[in-house]
Amino acid sequence: MSSWGNCIRLSIFGESHGNGIGAVIDGLPAGEMIDTEALLLQMGRRAPGKDKAATPRLEKDLPEILSGMLGDRTTGAPLCAIIRNTNTRSQDYGEMMTRPRPAHADYAGYIRYNGFNDIRGGGHFSARLTAPIVFAGAVCRQILERRGIMVAAHIASVGDIRDERFNGTDISPELMKRLSTSTFGLIDQTREQQMRALIEECRLSGDSIGGTIECAVTGLSAGIGSPMFYGIENVISSLIFGIPAVKGIEFGSGFDGSALRGSENNDEFYYDGDTVKTRTNNHGGILGGISSGMPVIFRTAMKPTPSIAREQKTVDIKEKKDALLSIKGRHDPCIVVRAVPVIESAAAIAITELLKEAGKL
Repeated sequence: MSSWGNCIRLSIFGESHGNGIGAVIDGLPAGEMIDTEALLLQMGRRAPGKDKAATPRLEKDLPEILSGMLGDRTTGAPLCAIIRNTNTRSQDYGEMMTRPRPAHADYAGYIRYNGFNDIRGGGHFSARLTAPIVFAGAVCRQILERRGIMVAAHIASVGDIRDERFNGTDISPELMKRLSTSTFGLIDQTREQQMRALIEECRLSGDSIGGTIECAVTGLSAGIGSPMFYGIENVISSLIFGIPAVKGIEFGSGFDGSALRGSENNDEFYYDGDTVKTRTNNHGGILGGISSGMPVIFRTAMKPTPSIAREQKTVDIKEKKDALLSIKGRHDPCIVVRAVPVIESAAAIAITELLKEAGKL
């Protein structure tokens, strides 16, 4: 299934080298003003071909809205947008029809769809399909910001080079704004040169590198989320794992918290005027699947891009024998950089879903 959500229904369609890709978003409130320039800014952050840290495939990623908007406002009808594919090189993928890429969905997809899946550019498994997620997220982000809720993420790590983490109890609106409009989002911007040097080293050697992304949601009031199976972690995670290359997610102190004692990991409550807050935020803004009013914070692990230029061992599923594969085409040496706005977008969509489920939209 390529559809998600109950109150806000998101459907993704298309393939990497087909005529186009796109999204249908059902359930959005009517009358919401959508700023086209702000929407295109988010699309541009994810778009390929603009940076040596990304694939050189150049796509403008301009969404053509087919329905659900009249002028600059939502109508309440399903919002549908298509993004045309204009720069494909399908010939680069001929050998992969029978020789699946290690760590890619080629082989699993071949078995699942009896060999009828579109292998070109990864087909429906391609990271190209994250562009419609960013479109949907850019729409939802504006709806949230109008209600005082901000979403931003940064590159938490590339390989073993790490950025600072969010201050879980005090994230300034200025930092959130800067990160949510950046194309190489870092809290400590002095780390950029080191990260870029590692990515370039991998690119020149025909390899790739993975990393992590940390995302924060601020301004979300306490009481949002429905346990047991529709809490904030459940809803965010279900959408995050639809993003290619995601291999893990943790909230708050995450796996590090499992090594702590309760006296170390517990976040003590206090009153700030009439508002209940916590002195630390190891719980990542979520208690029992429900928002606590503190910033919601989670981190996502992204694997290295499977498509690398180095010769690799694989199998020939037509000849039924071991084989070698040399991958051609244009691929990201580090998917993490362009995945930041995708993670933000998934979080924005998920929070919009949760707000509507709670009757707040």
